[in-house]
Amino acid sequence: MHSDEQSGTHAFTAREDDRAQVAARIALAAALVGLGLYILSDFLRALVWAVVLAIALWPLYVKAERRFPPGRHNILWPSLFTAVVALAFLIPVVLLAVEAVGEARELLGYAKAAEESGIPVPAIVAKLPFGAPQVTDWWNANLAHAGWAKEMLGHVNTASNREVTKTVGANLAHRVVLFGFALLTLFFLFRDGRTVVAQSLTASHRLFGPRGERVARQMVASVHGTVDGLVLVGIGEGILLGIVYWFAGVPHPILFGAVTAVAAMIPFGAPVAFGLAALLLVGNGSVVPALVVAAAGLVVTFVADHFVRPALIGGTTRLPFVWVLLGILGGVETFGLLGLFVGPAVMAALILLWREFTEARPAETQALP
Repeated sequence: MHSDEQSGTHAFTAREDDRAQVAARIALAAALVGLGLYILSDFLRALVWAVVLAIALWPLYVKAERRFPPGRHNILWPSLFTAVVALAFLIPVVLLAVEAVGEARELLGYAKAAEESGIPVPAIVAKLPFGAPQVTDWWNANLAHAGWAKEMLGHVNTASNREVTKTVGANLAHRVVLFGFALLTLFFLFRDGRTVVAQSLTASHRLFGPRGERVARQMVASVHGTVDGLVLVGIGEGILLGIVYWFAGVPHPILFGAVTAVAAMIPFGAPVAFGLAALLLVGNGSVVPALVVAAAGLVVTFVADHFVRPALIGGTTRLPFVWVLLGILGGVETFGLLGLFVGPAVMAALILLWREFTEARPAETQALP
């Protein structure tokens, strides 16, 4: 009897020790995860960008590997795909920089001429429905005479400008470092992608069971659908409207087409781009081409937003487009441009969990009247 009590006491003590060890392991894991996130806090966005790009390009990467199997070290294909991603970002930046340099030269010549002789009142001011005399008087007093630029520069705080320049330079250097880190991470994700996926699935099964894998697959499908629905459709809108800009006589149609493509990836961003192009045409006195640009922009964005994007994004994830839109807008508000992909992925996971939680089980179905 006494031995039974002792064995029971030992068993109880062992269970208590096991619970204490489990609690200690959980606390240690939570502390390490928190410390790791704190250490990588400045690089988390770059890391997530690398994951999003790897997910988006993984089907193409797998096809390339099947067509031309890699060597023992598997360096060629990861290097090529990473280089393609780098060029996809760098080429537009370089083109815009070259365009900006050309524009800067023209602006400097225009500014020099304006400084020497002043800027005459634009003809459109006289056509304003109201306020034309006041605008004309202000323009003649401040901009129409020689030396107006020196007078305006005299009121500018040069020390503040130097601080702004330093801040911009520091931010630019930081973003270049983050871009390099994202490319480096992307290379290793391509090279070791299968190992990372297998480890992630194992961890998901141990932590969440089969449901974790379903949620992960839903989020991956959301990223694919978002890339197709936002990026590819936005590029298509930029190309179509760039052609319209060319024939309508918009200044620098290629530049405006690129800006429209980027703006079209954000909901309600494309109207800002083609609206600005139309305003430039109106300012130059080309009213009919401006109306053509505005009408073409409305038609293209209406078709893209109401038919193409819902089919690409919602069809991939079985997610109502209103939730996709809310995920995109909320994601952009929270995470910036990265939220274009993170927001819909989170919404897709939440909707999947809601559907699994609310769908009727067989026993519950039989119990219904």
